[in-house]
Amino acid sequence: MTGPLLTREVAESLRAGAGTVECSLDLGRSQTVVEADAAGWQWQGRRFPHLEARERTIYRWDGTAFEPVQRYTSSLIKLVPTDWGPPTFEIDGIKMLPTEHVSPYDDAARKVGLIQPRGKAILDTCGGLGYFAAWCVQGGARQVTSFEKNADVIWLRGLNPWSPKAEGALTLTHGDVEKEIAGLADGAFDAVLHDPPRFGIAGELYSQAFYDQLARVLKRKGKLFHYTGTPNKLTSGRDVPKEVMKRLQRAGFSAALNGDGVLAVKK
Repeated sequence: MTGPLLTREVAESLRAGAGTVECSLDLGRSQTVVEADAAGWQWQGRRFPHLEARERTIYRWDGTAFEPVQRYTSSLIKLVPTDWGPPTFEIDGIKMLPTEHVSPYDDAARKVGLIQPRGKAILDTCGGLGYFAAWCVQGGARQVTSFEKNADVIWLRGLNPWSPKAEGALTLTHGDVEKEIAGLADGAFDAVLHDPPRFGIAGELYSQAFYDQLARVLKRKGKLFHYTGTPNKLTSGRDVPKEVMKRLQRAGFSAALNGDGVLAVKK
């Protein structure tokens, strides 16, 4: 990270401040003190201008100016602030992590707890911002193998103070897990965390063929948590969580709905 991260709330508190202002410049991960005046503010011996910030946008200092933490390659990928501190991200305006009732970071903690990571080798199929991986490492996982298909999401991850570094027990591969999984050994993992984009974006990651591969790389009695979200079957005409549960059962799992996903155990 080349400098402080600002949200609209923090930018406005700095603009309104005169003298010492206590705030967070890393999305709530820590608190710091800056000196503000009408022309700008000073932190760690460096001078920064005030910023007219937009809602739902995070800004980073690129060395000369503040710019939004977003990229457009084939899609608009954007880091988005939340009321909780840890950010979510969006792809073409579609929110990738739940934030309405819980912090996305705390939500990841609950789901990781379902697979009991301590001492286990874990496959993290769709790494995203790395919140699953972070809690696996904190929970004492022996090994976390994470894949992320989108290079721009990996770039966001490198700027997000809440994302874990790929070091120690955690490895992060830029690759499509649908293809990469074929190169993983049978029974290589004790548990799997599967948090794919919604069905309409990445239907291949909800397929019977992919679930058969997950069963192949998972040890007997290994646990799998599959995030599905809770799409409205009355408007979509589909019940995706129940479809997922049935396919996992055909792949050799016992499976049951759990919150906004499916918790399964390989038979």
